[in-house]
Amino acid sequence: MLTDVLIRKAKAPAKPTKLMDERGLFLMLTPSGGRWWRFRYSYAGKEKLLSLGTYPDVSLKAAREARDDARKMLAKGIDPSAVRQEEKRAKVEAGANTFAAVAREWLENVKPKWAAVYHSDTEKRFEAYVFPDVGRRPIAELTAPELLAVLRKIEARGTVETAHKVARACGQVFRYGIATGRCDRNPTADLRDALKARPKVKHMAALPASELPDFLRKIDGYDGELQTRLALRLLALTFVRTNELRGATWAEIDLDKAEWTIPAERMKTKAPHHVPLSEQAVEAFRMLQAINGKWPWVFAGRTPSTPMSKNTVLFALYRLGYHGRMTGHGFRALASTALNEMGFRPDVIERQLAHVEKNAVRAAYHRSQYLEERTAMMQAWADHLDAQRAADGKVVAIGQARRTVESQAADRQRAEA
Repeated sequence: MLTDVLIRKAKAPAKPTKLMDERGLFLMLTPSGGRWWRFRYSYAGKEKLLSLGTYPDVSLKAAREARDDARKMLAKGIDPSAVRQEEKRAKVEAGANTFAAVAREWLENVKPKWAAVYHSDTEKRFEAYVFPDVGRRPIAELTAPELLAVLRKIEARGTVETAHKVARACGQVFRYGIATGRCDRNPTADLRDALKARPKVKHMAALPASELPDFLRKIDGYDGELQTRLALRLLALTFVRTNELRGATWAEIDLDKAEWTIPAERMKTKAPHHVPLSEQAVEAFRMLQAINGKWPWVFAGRTPSTPMSKNTVLFALYRLGYHGRMTGHGFRALASTALNEMGFRPDVIERQLAHVEKNAVRAAYHRSQYLEERTAMMQAWADHLDAQRAADGKVVAIGQARRTVESQAADRQRAEA
């Protein structure tokens, strides 16, 4: 039998040598100085070896205890090597099934469907708020109280809305985990009444229609850069999102066909968006072409290799005296309200606003069938803005716009008949 003294005195041999203990246990000495515990046994008529660690990390006493545990398994007809392999597999699987691992897999899965900014923000929230506390926990073992503790920390920072966003994202991860067989239930469902109430949504500022004439004249009189004035004018004419406008490239715009096609990767909805251009919009783009036509960006930044700053439009509105009363997004709200009052069909307006249509059949219909109506609507909207600009503060174009829409509707009915 081996003793600690004998093992300590043993020198590295010229070739691998076994120091035998008893009942199948031995210490393998290697020329490089390694000392490996091994247990030799037979299972199903075959001789096998089980590694029990290295000396002195595993002492003689610990090695004997491990050997005895293996012998007990053999007495029950269990192969110790098979148990060891199952334990290794379980560890690997547990590492792949931590909340952080499943969350990152889910984030990668949804990446093609989401806007880059939204995806990045969601990922940053996980990294900042969730992974440090529960990221290493197996997703199947996470409980509602553990998640609530994470969310309470976020609430304590005064960011209740962020806590709700994190809870929602965690719920999506759990649903993905259930679908992929990594967990059985979604504990975020138990938190519905445990979080503080979300703050009331503050809608982005938009002017009432009564102030539109004066606002349009102020845009025309803007004394800053011409590019900025044209950006404001085109937001009014096209009512696209500010980021969609500032990121426009000349490759997207065909002025001869009077159309602007924004590619899917630049759209919030992840679908390409067609913007029919009115005569007034084409004129504004041609003015920009004279300024920035040699650059890829329609609205060039301080360095032409980058687009105009995202704050340019907002600061211009401040300069015009509309701080807190109007935003770039406000052009969309203003157009939506006015176009509905002018009698245009809601489906046509919603499609031109590039709002998400969840019904795939209707979405396809919108893209293919509404283009003619949208083209007419965009020209009528541009003419309406011209009329407002000259109206000395009075809304005068709605009646005529309604008559135009009624005429178009009559034409459609005759065509369908």
